[in-house]
Amino acid sequence: MDALAGLLDGPRARGAFLLRMVMEPPWSVRIEDGAPLCLMCVTSGEAWIVPAKGDPVLLRPGDVAIARGPEPYRAADSLGTEPHALIGPGGTCHTLQGEPLAQSMRLGVRTWGNAPDGTTTVLIGTYQMAGEVSRRLLDALPELLKLEATAWRGPLLPVLDEEISRDEPGQSVVLDRVLDLLLIAVVRAWFSRPEAAAPGWYAAMADPVVGQALRLLQNDPAAPWTVASLATACGVSRAGLARRFTELVGEPPMAYLTGWRLALAADLLRGSEVTVEAVARKVGYGGSFALSAAFKRVRGVSPQEYRTGGAPADRPSDRVS
Repeated sequence: MDALAGLLDGPRARGAFLLRMVMEPPWSVRIEDGAPLCLMCVTSGEAWIVPAKGDPVLLRPGDVAIARGPEPYRAADSLGTEPHALIGPGGTCHTLQGEPLAQSMRLGVRTWGNAPDGTTTVLIGTYQMAGEVSRRLLDALPELLKLEATAWRGPLLPVLDEEISRDEPGQSVVLDRVLDLLLIAVVRAWFSRPEAAAPGWYAAMADPVVGQALRLLQNDPAAPWTVASLATACGVSRAGLARRFTELVGEPPMAYLTGWRLALAADLLRGSEVTVEAVARKVGYGGSFALSAAFKRVRGVSPQEYRTGGAPADRPSDRVS
């Protein structure tokens, strides 16, 4: 597993919110769902994405944008159109006065909008839970990025467009995996661009020594790694590895390993029913006490407090679907 693959494993979609939005101007929707990541792809017409901070971007057919939460943003036909709808957590939809819109604007399976034959169509895929393994990835992305159709290969867009409105057994799993592949394609294309300022861990993967060290840590975080043992595995001196790793990645090897272990632990705590003891041993700690001490020192809460700190679910009847 390389560093990008490992970090992309964090925001793996699990029952992601997917929607085809069909609109006829004038239209404007304010998004306040607090989601950590949202992909938007225009298949027809045009759509402005206006972040709370920074410059708006215009999407045309084939273009894709990623909005990184939890800051709100707006999607609209033009910069001057005022919002008429508000999307909240879990895909709930209301007017700005609080009146529900989910049913009145429903156009079919996972299709929503103000006109069934509207000139603008946007495919939306939202990761609704913060997968902690992805924090390093999310922190490396701007609040809003755009890739034009000519800047990336988008063979997955027709697949998503075809699958998003199907209602068949297991369809949510199919859509989750298509969304994951789409995210990987977009992030990979973005990091290859000069303006992306790819993070140290991504650029370091090309280094024959540090790239190997990163793969070892990613693939086997539970191993009793030391700088010395990692250097031996990479065939270099301890001092040489420590210096080069810190220069390229931006932090020492053991600091990187600690962050990776705790990120894995956080993801397991929220995404599984395994005990804290089992989580500790899976990510490289001797037991629950050692994990709890490290977790609380870095994150300010115990593993158990973190596990039970999720937000309440939204009411299904208010959700756009």
